[in-house]
Amino acid sequence: MAEWVCRTLRDGGLEGEHAPALTINDTISCSLAPFVFDHILSQLSSFIVSQKSPSNGIVLVAFAQSPLYYEQLLKSKGIDVVSSNLWFKVLDCYTDPLGWKSKLVESGSIKQLSPGSSVQVKLCKNVKDLDAILSSVLELGKELSGDGKGRFVIAIDSISEMLRHTSVSSVAAHISNLRSHDRVFSLFWSLHSDLHEKRATAALEYISSMKATIEPIVHPEDRQRGNSENLSLMERNLRRGKFCVHVKRRNGRVRMMFEEFHVEKSGIKFAPVSSENEIIAQSLVPKVQFNLQLSEKERDDRAKVVLPFEHQGNGKNIEIYDGRKSPDDTNNSVEKVDSSRGEIVYFRDSDDEMPDSDEDPDDDLDI
Repeated sequence: MAEWVCRTLRDGGLEGEHAPALTINDTISCSLAPFVFDHILSQLSSFIVSQKSPSNGIVLVAFAQSPLYYEQLLKSKGIDVVSSNLWFKVLDCYTDPLGWKSKLVESGSIKQLSPGSSVQVKLCKNVKDLDAILSSVLELGKELSGDGKGRFVIAIDSISEMLRHTSVSSVAAHISNLRSHDRVFSLFWSLHSDLHEKRATAALEYISSMKATIEPIVHPEDRQRGNSENLSLMERNLRRGKFCVHVKRRNGRVRMMFEEFHVEKSGIKFAPVSSENEIIAQSLVPKVQFNLQLSEKERDDRAKVVLPFEHQGNGKNIEIYDGRKSPDDTNNSVEKVDSSRGEIVYFRDSDDEMPDSDEDPDDDLDI
């Protein structure tokens, strides 16, 4: 399923449509969104280098890590960094986010800032100016294609860092503008959702076409906090998690998918949800005075219950009354009805008359 998300970002959107956008959410209980972000960035880089994507390249807006970190990440995945200047650009909002170091350089207090990376980097000295960041991203994207008409992917490693310096409405508006830009192929970003108000996460999820939530495999119980079992579960959540994706379709419906992942030295590995974790979750259900599960006999008894809308047949043909007179009624006179019993007798005026919707009895439900 994670590969499906990568392919969706790789294929981008059709011309005239908004670019597909992915929000990666995590919380302190399972703070593994950076690993998922690195995995998607590496996959898209591999697609572009091997020319499996129509995109011309990637513009990375780095808030949480240095450009050198991402250069080493690509090298560890076997991606050619020497040619990265042709398809990979970095807007460095990590080294000097508020311009304080540049002022120290001007005063001679420290040496000239050096990115220390071989990838092409543009330094941002004021992360509060989102208009400047937006124009820098578009400028770097334009450099990825010689004629300036190519489309590119935008990756933002931490929206949470942006929200430290600017308002939610401003961030959402600028990301929405990027998504609707005709040169933007696709976007994805990470967000630590428990650091912000619900309206902030809701606004960013609203402007995204896909939402990936990183959840712990098992949620620790508050009543167990502090014991060895709870600590073991917390340690497991530092290496493993559940990857839950909500996809908005064009018809308005939402598709939900789930997958597990675990972090290794070589990277992150995804796998289908295992039954082992379901057993662990069931073992944490609090003990009660009654049984929550059905026995085999109880399941058999429940299956034998006759529902009122089921036809039993009993070996006879099932006849559905459609409001017409039966052949027997045409020859015999209508029996007198006991006046003490209420009864409604209705005959259709003509056999050619189509039955009305309110005339259909429940007998036509043959389940």
